Amino acid sequence: MTGPHAGQPVLHAGAPLAKAHAAMLLVHGRGASAADIMTVGQELMHPDFAYFAPQAAGNAWYPNPFTAPIESNEPHFSSAISVLEEVLARITEHVPRERVILLGFSQGACLTLEFCARHAQRYGGVVGFSGGLIGPDGTPRDYAGNFQGTPIFIGCSDVDPHIAKARVVEAGDVLKHMGAAVTVKLYPNMAHTVNADEIHSAAQIVEAVAHEVA
Repeated sequence: MTGPHAGQPVLHAGAPLAKAHAAMLLVHGRGASAADIMTVGQELMHPDFAYFAPQAAGNAWYPNPFTAPIESNEPHFSSAISVLEEVLARITEHVPRERVILLGFSQGACLTLEFCARHAQRYGGVVGFSGGLIGPDGTPRDYAGNFQGTPIFIGCSDVDPHIAKARVVEAGDVLKHMGAAVTVKLYPNMAHTVNADEIHSAAQIVEAVAHEVA
């Protein structure tokens, strides 16, 4: 872990990692905290899962909007990617990637989706609540790798003030073409929040992973 986010804490809940059969990595949004996103984890709690939520320095993973040029969000962006790499590596010492779910909200959803696109392989699942891939409109999406059928859920308001509908749709299309089983849901006139239907969709992914290890 390098850069501005080095040395920040990582919260843990649920099963001890050494005994867990599956895991979830949760990524908070701008102005929020690891403790905040862990409340989402509480709604998706399963006894066989270990839950991990890293904390961003200054409660933000990068300073500018996700649609800004990536270089304008450095060194924070690369540091944030390294945080997820390190936490995921720690998890996968005990739990295989195909039983790891990555979940983020808002800025954390953008980071989660971008991270997974850059590290495409089979995961237990990916959940993006109000997010899209990082970079300006028209950014080439020439990622390598294949998701091998990973279930990915992306949900967002159709009038979100921070996440344009087109960027949500773009993310779904890109990840689908990379071999993911993508579900995109746009909710009419919803605020910048997470609704019960989104939690239900994430819970279905949790249950599918739990069923695989049962």
